[in-house]
Amino acid sequence: MIFGGNHRFNSGWRSWPLLALVALLVAFPCAASAQLFGERPPPVPPALVPEAPSGPAISLAPSSGPASMPNLPAPLTQAPVAAVPLTTPPPAIVAPAQAVLSLTARFGKDLPVINSGLIWRVYSDRPDETGVFKLMREDHGGTPNIVLPPGSYVVYVSLGLVSAVRPVTLKPDADHETFVLPAGGLRIEGRVGASMIPPNQISFSIYKGSQFEGTERAPLVPNVTAGDVILLPEGTYYIVSTYGDANSVVRSDIRVQAAKLTDVTISHRAAVITLKLVSDKGGEALANTAWSVLTPGGDVIKESIGAFPRVILAEGEYRVIAKNEGKVFERGFEVVNGVDGEVEVVAR
Repeated sequence: MIFGGNHRFNSGWRSWPLLALVALLVAFPCAASAQLFGERPPPVPPALVPEAPSGPAISLAPSSGPASMPNLPAPLTQAPVAAVPLTTPPPAIVAPAQAVLSLTARFGKDLPVINSGLIWRVYSDRPDETGVFKLMREDHGGTPNIVLPPGSYVVYVSLGLVSAVRPVTLKPDADHETFVLPAGGLRIEGRVGASMIPPNQISFSIYKGSQFEGTERAPLVPNVTAGDVILLPEGTYYIVSTYGDANSVVRSDIRVQAAKLTDVTISHRAAVITLKLVSDKGGEALANTAWSVLTPGGDVIKESIGAFPRVILAEGEYRVIAKNEGKVFERGFEVVNGVDGEVEVVAR
């Protein structure tokens, strides 16, 4: 039996192997140059070609000597043709050798391999111009093989709330990296008397450390639903269990072990009470009634409006005040653990 605040409770917890649960959970195209080894295409002149001069036809037949050679007109002129160098196609660019990064995660150095539930992310080791580390690859496999160009990267892996990060440098071959994630599972349920509390009536918040450390802190995981499995780093935590929305609150320290599923059952000592304002004992409830439930010392526990408000209260003594049509009525009552019931206030 463990005591938290002013309320007594029992919390039972067992550890099971977590594996049973986690299982649920470039070449460029070559630009060929035109071949210049055949006939050279006619050059494009810079201006219009002048028409051939008119006159008698010119005979180019061989003659008996130089004296009989006719006077030829000046040849047609055109811009000189620049020599065009011969080019060869550039060589195809071969993609650099790729590296294979094999990744594995374990619950501990000598503990089993984690086969599911992992999130792997590989980032560039340097931020870009905006200061962001570029995400290169993401994988949700248990033991992925990620192909990347050789270079430096940062590898991140997470399992629930447990994570690890490591820089790696890849060479043009295979590299294997093993990460240790000391994670354990936590599953919580609530009980009152001999009955399990329905999940929609109870919630849990998980805090790091012990409730007796005396320091205020925000919950690590708020509003956990009964029966859900939460993956946490191995260590000590305390649970705040709230049954209903009044004063049935229980605190319990627990320990999470790596590779184990820890089942915790938190016992509340409380009951569900229905309030009624009646004109006569056993009569019909009066509508539009405002209710206040107080401790014997006068501290307000719960306020509501209605004919049949239901309130979950920790066991103990209380006083209820009912206001209807300007009149005030009250009575005392006691809550017994696990005994649900009605509290009638007679309007007299």
